[in-house]
Amino acid sequence: MKIKETLNLGQTAFPMRAGLPNKEPKMQEAWDEADLYAYRLKENAGKPSFVLHDGPPYANGDIHVGHAMNKISKDIIIRYKNMAGFRAPYVPGWDTHGLPIEQVLTKKGIKRKELDRAEYLRMCRDYALTQVDLQRKGFKSLGVLGDWGNPYVTLQPEFEAAQIRVFGKMSENGYIYKGAKPIYWSPSSESSLAEAEIEYQDVCSASIYVAFKATDTKGLLPEDAEFVIWTTTPWTIPSNLGIFAHPDYDYVLVAVNDRKFVIASELLNTVAEKLEWADYQVLQIIKGSDLDGMVAKHPFYDRDTLVMNAEYVTLESGTGLVHVAPGHGEDDYFFSRKYKLGVLSPIDDRGYYTDEAPGLEGLFYDEGNKKVTEWLEENNALLKLEFFTHSYPHDWRTKKPVIFRATPQWFASIDKFRDNILTEVEKVDWVVPWGKTRLYNMIRDRGDWVISRQRAWGVPLPIFYAEDGTAIITPETTEHIAQLFAENGSIIWWERDAKDLLPEGFTHPGSPNGEFTKETDIMDVWFDSGSSWNGVLNQREELTYPADLYLEGSDQYRGWFNSSITTSVAVNGIAPYKAVLSQGFVQDAKGRKFSKSLGNGIAPKDVTKQYGADILRLWVASVDNTSDVRVSMDLIGQTSEAYRKIRNTLRFLIANTSDFDKTKDAVAYEGLKGSDKYLLVRLNQVIQSVREAYDRYNFMEVYRTIFNFLTNDMSAFYLDFAKDIVYIETAKSTDRRRIQTVMYEILVKLTKLLVPIVPHTSEEIWTYLEQEEEAYAYLTEMPSADVIPDAAEMLDFWSAFLEFRTGVHKALEMARDEKVIGKSLEASVMVYPDEAVKVLLASVAETEDVATLLIVSELIVSDQAAPEDAVKVGDTAITVNHAVGGVCQRCRRIDESVGTNANAHLVELCDHCASIVTLEFPEAAAEGFESK
Repeated sequence: MKIKETLNLGQTAFPMRAGLPNKEPKMQEAWDEADLYAYRLKENAGKPSFVLHDGPPYANGDIHVGHAMNKISKDIIIRYKNMAGFRAPYVPGWDTHGLPIEQVLTKKGIKRKELDRAEYLRMCRDYALTQVDLQRKGFKSLGVLGDWGNPYVTLQPEFEAAQIRVFGKMSENGYIYKGAKPIYWSPSSESSLAEAEIEYQDVCSASIYVAFKATDTKGLLPEDAEFVIWTTTPWTIPSNLGIFAHPDYDYVLVAVNDRKFVIASELLNTVAEKLEWADYQVLQIIKGSDLDGMVAKHPFYDRDTLVMNAEYVTLESGTGLVHVAPGHGEDDYFFSRKYKLGVLSPIDDRGYYTDEAPGLEGLFYDEGNKKVTEWLEENNALLKLEFFTHSYPHDWRTKKPVIFRATPQWFASIDKFRDNILTEVEKVDWVVPWGKTRLYNMIRDRGDWVISRQRAWGVPLPIFYAEDGTAIITPETTEHIAQLFAENGSIIWWERDAKDLLPEGFTHPGSPNGEFTKETDIMDVWFDSGSSWNGVLNQREELTYPADLYLEGSDQYRGWFNSSITTSVAVNGIAPYKAVLSQGFVQDAKGRKFSKSLGNGIAPKDVTKQYGADILRLWVASVDNTSDVRVSMDLIGQTSEAYRKIRNTLRFLIANTSDFDKTKDAVAYEGLKGSDKYLLVRLNQVIQSVREAYDRYNFMEVYRTIFNFLTNDMSAFYLDFAKDIVYIETAKSTDRRRIQTVMYEILVKLTKLLVPIVPHTSEEIWTYLEQEEEAYAYLTEMPSADVIPDAAEMLDFWSAFLEFRTGVHKALEMARDEKVIGKSLEASVMVYPDEAVKVLLASVAETEDVATLLIVSELIVSDQAAPEDAVKVGDTAITVNHAVGGVCQRCRRIDESVGTNANAHLVELCDHCASIVTLEFPEAAAEGFESK
């Protein structure tokens, strides 16, 4: 027998190297076979429910790291809630309608306009479902549990039917109307856009000053006066029908050379400098209210331009006179209504001029800028042309500029229930506090919602038209369509004629001949996902409405959070969520957005292939994802190092409790020593902090708390000295069993706390905890903090000891630098304590060997005065000398008893180790050890 064979060196098959990429897929298969998701819900039957409603990702393309952060975060919450006394189902979903899928089909060479509408829609549906399958596989590979076999998909007939019912109820409440006011239009998408679909990018635009010659000044100005406007959209000049002046501003008539211009008085100096008027004279001052009703001539078309009053005109820029094109500007449209000004919008769906703009027919609107400025110059109306860079709205999908364009559209009138939405916003728990302000301001300032789209792939607006053009939206027709969609899907809208879609025997005064037509526009896709509270929460027995939580990216304040509360309040008067948690965007290591052009994207499958899903999950938990976060393979590699520390610390606990039977070997709390009790108090603090952090969705705090506990309390303190006791003492000694008691409790409870974040690793550990009854760690309950008497006093006491220990380590390090010692076990430490430290050490020494806690061979507390070269730690001084005696070949301590044993076979051991060998290994004591 060798000496090391007398030690209780921990043994375990739990590997140091995780091998997660190979293990995780097999574990996920086992979870599926065991139906772990459903089993946990069954176990939680009767408990309070917690419903996190999944915001549907768009079904197009493989998942990216932003998707991963989103789904992992949700899984962490769901796993925690299911282990914390709740029944928390998770129904994943997908958004499947909309332009991106049409664009994919176009790239594949499929020409929509050459196909039967229904056939084309089936192709869209089939493609969308392949993407659902692709993404589902990706999400499951991350260890996300849920009802993957029965997700919600917005193209499902039952979902479409529920969406139609939401529309019908909003119409019944008087919120749906048709109008022709200007809305965001994307020529690149050939469709209207909602505000939520707009993003801003810098562009270089033309800036022009244009003079409109007066034709009727009501006798208040000379007939040769000219009104000067400023615009950054020259292409809209062909649509000009008016000029706005503020009724309260003063305007001046300025003589420049042989011309007379009208501009705002306060802007005279600015405009004069801009237009390089070297010599000018103010001829007259006139109120804006007096300009109202004057008429000017269009610069190059033979029509009038009406001068009107509008209070939205500002003096921040321009001339104080605003070019009015009601067909291309929201304010232009709104403020010109009382003047009954026409609405001219000579731009088609693709952004080209129509014959309503003579001379520009077939020209793309952006190219019209050059032509228009040429015409203005030819007509002596162009006073200045320059270019400037500014922020301009773009289609968030195609990334190309949008325009304002007046077309007949269907709207939801936000004005009619805006205050109700704002009241509900106030009631929601905003986990990220600024989220409330952001959504509140968006709702407060938004215009009416354009809900119609001129595309093919989507849910049709369930609207019919009578022979006289009257729109028909009645509770009877809407419910009938909902039932048809539930049975056949919305594709039936395109497979049947209008009369065959209406209820049998339906009549309408506007159709004396019984003829009807149907709407060809589809709904905004935000109406799809925004109706999910009805299509999912109200349809699934295991879910509840309103949901307890919505969690998505911060862009959803303008998207899903917005559309969901809008439709829910419109129909039921309440928000569809009790709480909202938003997350930032994932960026590369340099803080740049991921993009194909930069080639800086990271695919989750690349991370799981190299490191494993648990590493990606641990990264998600380690960052503050309430704001934008950065990620790279190097950063993931750093997370992998932290994971290795966690894994190997837990492996140490597994190895050193492998012979521990909690039913027979556990030492009661009263039998534990102070250091053991302190660790359990700290464990309780960790449990309390982690549970509170999980409840606040603060995963970073969970990670930090557990990691710091394992690093500072366990590895750097408790395990550092405890390993010598569990290795050296007899296998069944009380000292060894008390430490194993603490180790095992910490191992089991930390494993449970880690399940939501690193489920694969937690379940792997659980297979080594054969004494635990549950088949999976996920089927256990979250640990609760125990009530430990005098916990606060114990924390104070041991914090003082750890402070003293830090001072000893400082002295040991200095002695090591001076070559007095090598390892700490070579040290004999002399302490010259102040009264507080003296009492502290005496108290510890009543039950524990202080030298063992400090990992030194000898500790002496002296009453003498400290030498001058002693290390000062507060009012305590410390000296370090090399311990006297020989090195015990078993425990590695230096002890004067080494070499004194009468048994020659035990002469290399200290008396303590010799007694253990004599008792436990009599053959070795009698026959000696094998040579090294």
